[in-house]
Amino acid sequence: MSKSKSLAFVIAALSYSFFSLFSSPPKSHYHELFISTSFSDNASVALNLHTLTRRPHVAGTVANAEAAEYVRSVFTSSALKSHVVAYQVSLTYPVHRSLVLTPTDSAKPITFLLEQEKLGDNPYANEVMPTFHGYAKSGNVSGPVVYANYGRVEDFVRLKKDMGVNVSGAVVIARYGQIYRGDIVKNAYEAGAVGVVIYTDKRDYGGDEWFPASKWMPPSGVQVGTVYNGLGDPTTPGWASVDGCERLSDEAAELSGDVPLIPSLPVSAADAEVILKTVVGDVSDGDVYPVGPGPGVLNLSYIGETVIAKIENVIGVIEGEEEPDRYVILGNHRDAWTFGAVDPNSGTAVLMEIAQRLDKLQKRGWKPRRTIILCNWDAEEYGLIGSTEWVEENREMLSSRAVAYLNVDCAVSGPGFHASATPQLDELIKVAAQEVRDPDNATQTIYESWIGSSDSVVIRRLGGGGSDYASFVQHVGVPGVDMSFGRGYPVYHSMYDDFTWMEKFGDPMFQRHVAMASVLGLVALRLADEEIIPFNYTSYALELKKSAEDLENEKLGHSIDVSTLIKSIEDLSTAAKRINIEKEAVKGTLKVRELNDRLMMAERALTDRDGLSERPWYKHLIYGPSKYDDYGSKSFPGVDDAIDNANRVNTKASWENVQHQIWRVSRAIRHASLVLKGELI
Repeated sequence: MSKSKSLAFVIAALSYSFFSLFSSPPKSHYHELFISTSFSDNASVALNLHTLTRRPHVAGTVANAEAAEYVRSVFTSSALKSHVVAYQVSLTYPVHRSLVLTPTDSAKPITFLLEQEKLGDNPYANEVMPTFHGYAKSGNVSGPVVYANYGRVEDFVRLKKDMGVNVSGAVVIARYGQIYRGDIVKNAYEAGAVGVVIYTDKRDYGGDEWFPASKWMPPSGVQVGTVYNGLGDPTTPGWASVDGCERLSDEAAELSGDVPLIPSLPVSAADAEVILKTVVGDVSDGDVYPVGPGPGVLNLSYIGETVIAKIENVIGVIEGEEEPDRYVILGNHRDAWTFGAVDPNSGTAVLMEIAQRLDKLQKRGWKPRRTIILCNWDAEEYGLIGSTEWVEENREMLSSRAVAYLNVDCAVSGPGFHASATPQLDELIKVAAQEVRDPDNATQTIYESWIGSSDSVVIRRLGGGGSDYASFVQHVGVPGVDMSFGRGYPVYHSMYDDFTWMEKFGDPMFQRHVAMASVLGLVALRLADEEIIPFNYTSYALELKKSAEDLENEKLGHSIDVSTLIKSIEDLSTAAKRINIEKEAVKGTLKVRELNDRLMMAERALTDRDGLSERPWYKHLIYGPSKYDDYGSKSFPGVDDAIDNANRVNTKASWENVQHQIWRVSRAIRHASLVLKGELI
């Protein structure tokens, strides 16, 4: 070998060694590190949760402001560029509550204490706010008692049509467990009731033993919560509650139809049993209570105070290196009705764990391709207020730049993985679940345990209004995810949802929190780092096909035609397959960017600027809440609303509106297909 060739060989070898030593590892290397045991920290998760849940922290209180500062300090120490976004919003707090039962048989009136028994050794139990409903109407009402089961529309129909019970002028007593409490109050009002008492039934939430001996709700436990049927500040519908903004009067807000028009109170199972037994008969046996009205009068008195209070969203940012104007957003709310160990601060602890792991990645040299934003929302419990105000203020930026929103609320309440999402994210969730160990069975991945469960790889949809994904998905059209371990828990929104409950029953070793941080964080990393955004719209087309078939099987008659809907879904399926093929061959920065824009914007095309009929804030025509249950998720909510109305009034115009709503959905799906194709007609 000549000297010149030898020298060239040496230079080439040295160059290879140099770049091998100093070039960055692939993104997948950092993703593996993120979910490794060396990066997770059970003790840190437990410490953060203990700190957050030390005191009750209702929105607008000093304790919640202190919790915000703690979250910000963790974000800042984790190398996130952190700031607080404050809003001035309308909130309500209890001033006076009373509930008195007067039997008509001359027995002595019964005055209920409306207190939760202080159990365990929580030193801040005295700071828990009196039980009430957020935004409940102030008033003093009296009437006979009528039991309305779960307070659903069908329960009131059964009372009237099947049992001949007149609810007009009565105080309704209903139990939690099936629909959103605000809809219970609304349904009772529409049936003619003058007031509502909602209780925690031992059949749904109780056991032979209760907290602190077991996980079940004590007989004195009360589920508090909001009864507002809207999203965001009621006095700034559709715009952000910034300083000096336009604001509706309380009277004008009431006319919106989202603020309750009759007073209500939450009560315990023990108090409810006294009411039911005294007024409508023996309730000790059987699954069906007598309905009343019974021989007695219930007086409900409530006075609430409405204030303009400061709320604080805490925002942390890691700027993307290559696409800083594309946002992957993770969010959780901080405010709680009481201590909030499950709801919401299990999610807050997960968000903080993700922040701390991302800091470790940055110290190893990782930088995200796209910007990652961590958001800790305020005033969610009153009506998703913090997230909604932020989305309304940043609507245009989010519409053009947000890749996805990943939500975690009640992150951990027990075993079993659950996920909800817009369908293009289904495959990404499954892949992430295959890479993280099940916290309750180390021999399996989360996905393997999920397959073997009764909820086998069921990914639910984000049509309900139960958490902070609602503004992103249903108002702007941002793809979304919500995840949890466990689904529902007995001490929900009571003073017993504290650190002791979590440590004893929810997650004794905090391994479920760690696993949730791994799977949610891994989904975020893939969205932020992969060159092609990992969306698969063939899943969306399949899901829409199922929904269209369900609609077709209803056999509505009245010349209702769903063929245009089915055709639009077929077109979406074709466009989804085509873009999947394009992904494999695309080259060049601009081509990649253009393809990613199509993947990102297709979800926006499923929104309509006019929104749902009578509910124009909700822009998404595929996923939205049921009109009669804000927690309920509906596919084609506008069509569902129109069918419900047509079944009630049965006029030619009402059935024509059903067809119109089907046309609207068909057009939106066709628009999404055109976006995926990326071609003008």
